[in-house]
Amino acid sequence: MSSVTVSSSPVVSVQISSSLNSFVAEKRFNRGITLAEFKCKLELVVGSPASCMDLQLFSTDNVFLQNLDQDDALLGSYPVDNGCRIHVIDKSGARIGEFEDLSGVEKFEISKESYEKRTDSVRSFMKKNKIGKFNEEEMAQITAENARKLEEERVAADSITSGARCEVRVIGQPTKRGTVMYVGRTDFKPGYWVGVQYDEPFGKNDGSVGSKRYFTCSPKYGAFVKPQHVSVGDYPEEDYSLDDEM
Repeated sequence: MSSVTVSSSPVVSVQISSSLNSFVAEKRFNRGITLAEFKCKLELVVGSPASCMDLQLFSTDNVFLQNLDQDDALLGSYPVDNGCRIHVIDKSGARIGEFEDLSGVEKFEISKESYEKRTDSVRSFMKKNKIGKFNEEEMAQITAENARKLEEERVAADSITSGARCEVRVIGQPTKRGTVMYVGRTDFKPGYWVGVQYDEPFGKNDGSVGSKRYFTCSPKYGAFVKPQHVSVGDYPEEDYSLDDEM
């Protein structure tokens, strides 16, 4: 008689691996389904037909426990716990990685000129109904709004001087103090940005983003923020020492 696993949760989260694929997927299943039903659900996960599956159960420590070989038994009648791995062995004759290799899939391609001439395409529909970039009035409003925001950023950036002490206030984040190290346009995002060297390691970089360096500081001390979030003034460095705390 097979052992029965008693659990207060009707749902179990398990790792699914397969002889057909290199990936491992984490899925949740109801313990009350039969193994036959379970195999049908696994078809969508591993790509193997349910009738061609053998199932093996491994513990959370990756130790083989037993075969799941009774199709009419409930999944919960086996010692399937959260974090266990169920390995699917495919018997259909498919090759390993067959369902991951897309090189042999026939692709439909169409030239840009031919696509423009089609009357049943998404582009044609958008043109006809003046949606998105095909709505000149809407695009003009977006362009004007972007220009207005850029001008506001430029004005705010002009009031910030490199080398000045500052305080950075971003909604949803704690207030941080530091020194302005860079003011201007950047390559990583449009608009105007202020490079700040924080007094404490509250940043995301060392003054460089990608392959370009804008200023130099210790790792995790540098950050780039929008000018409207930066206030320049007499902001002394705060004392974060814990020596006086008990």
